[in-house]
Amino acid sequence: MSRTTEAPEQSGDPAEPGLKRVMGRKLLLLFIVGDILGTGVYALTGQVAGEVGGAAWAPFLIAFVVATITAFSYLELVTKYPQAAGAALYTHKAFGIHLVTFVVAFMVMSSGITSASTASNAFAGFLNDGFGLGMADGSTPLLLIALGFMTLVALVNFRGVGESVKANVVLTLVELSGLLLVIFVGLWGVTQGRADFSRVVVFESGDDKSVFLAVTAATTLAFFAMVGFEDSVNMAEECKDPVKDFPRVMLTGLSVTGLIYVAVAITAVALVPVGDLTDPTKASALTQVVAAGAPNLPFDVIFPFIGMFAVANSALINMLMASRLLYGLANQGVLPRAFGRVHRTRQTPWVSIVVTTLISYGLITYVVRQSGTEAGSDAIALLGGTTSLLLLVVFTVVNVALLVLRRRPVEHQHFRTWTPLAVVGALTCAFLAGPWARSAEQQEQYLIAGALVAVGLVLSFFTWLYRRTAKHEKIHFEHVEDLDTDKPQAGYPKR
Repeated sequence: MSRTTEAPEQSGDPAEPGLKRVMGRKLLLLFIVGDILGTGVYALTGQVAGEVGGAAWAPFLIAFVVATITAFSYLELVTKYPQAAGAALYTHKAFGIHLVTFVVAFMVMSSGITSASTASNAFAGFLNDGFGLGMADGSTPLLLIALGFMTLVALVNFRGVGESVKANVVLTLVELSGLLLVIFVGLWGVTQGRADFSRVVVFESGDDKSVFLAVTAATTLAFFAMVGFEDSVNMAEECKDPVKDFPRVMLTGLSVTGLIYVAVAITAVALVPVGDLTDPTKASALTQVVAAGAPNLPFDVIFPFIGMFAVANSALINMLMASRLLYGLANQGVLPRAFGRVHRTRQTPWVSIVVTTLISYGLITYVVRQSGTEAGSDAIALLGGTTSLLLLVVFTVVNVALLVLRRRPVEHQHFRTWTPLAVVGALTCAFLAGPWARSAEQQEQYLIAGALVAVGLVLSFFTWLYRRTAKHEKIHFEHVEDLDTDKPQAGYPKR
């Protein structure tokens, strides 16, 4: 595996500025760690334990292994093609089918915006709980708080990736401190004789499933907590040295978060019986863990504020990713060129930021209004699972794309992964995306995913119709050979 770079090259039309390269290794690492941590572990620990009992650490470990295998494919592709469009770009370079590329891009963008919109709803809820405002679920005040929060995220995003990543540093450190607190409290509880590690190896399935099916279903839940590393490839054009930095930083970020997840899961099961962790009438799983390990620590008071920082980080990173994805696709000629416009002073893709923010407003309104009903709460949970499902499909395509692109070398050296890893990555992601990997309650995710793909197909059709009738242009991606941004650190995309 090689990791070398060429000297920076500048090409393209200087009339349109490129994105500002501000992210070094440290900022990139915190970006990846913050995106993976998100809010997943805060919400998923109890759910995973409900599927497999005391062996809750096993699904997180398996999810980490599957994610890491796919990360190797992303590493070769992002160092081979260090551009902002990510999975959509890799899909086009491999298959050259506009419709497939458009759908993949739509899946990735939808997962980011949906995740950020759900995070905005969660932020409003945490703020309501933290300050004891007493606002009812689904109320207009909560909606206004959620919309205001997303507006603030958009402003930070617009101001610049430097400011956005610095905000990410602060938010990541806060949410990381909350998880480390849980781990340290667990260690303290062990020294005080409050832990029972015999529960850690006990497998229990509430639905009398086989071990294989229960672990598989739990892994699909835990996998949602491991996604996020793929967002970072959409920031490639804002990294100082993407070809050299990505391999070491992405693998380090995955290892750190995987270790934290496994440690938190072991701590939770050792300190709190599984029945309590999964009891909806009791406090959140991690709040129960801290209460058991350090009874005098008012974690129930602290938790909403840590949660606010965690969901804020998730929303910021996902909106960064979504706007950069639109920007990258515009530079490829698939979406209108307007999406690729960069603000001359802030050097950020301002049109894409506005568009993704407006879409999120609609989703936030739906999520907040529905959160006040039982059916709405179930729909929100299914939407989170659908996000994971869509990304598993995308990961399958990316692994296959790597195998296809092996036959198309580029001039510069790049990271190269072991071919069997890409094969295993494609098979495992495809398996986890199948209906056999989900419980009966989770099957509705396929209906939601199908509806989202249908929306993407409709948008693709109208884009084609507009370009053919109004512009008299053939809608297609530009030829890979004509893109100056195939070269590491190219300053401006060719237009």
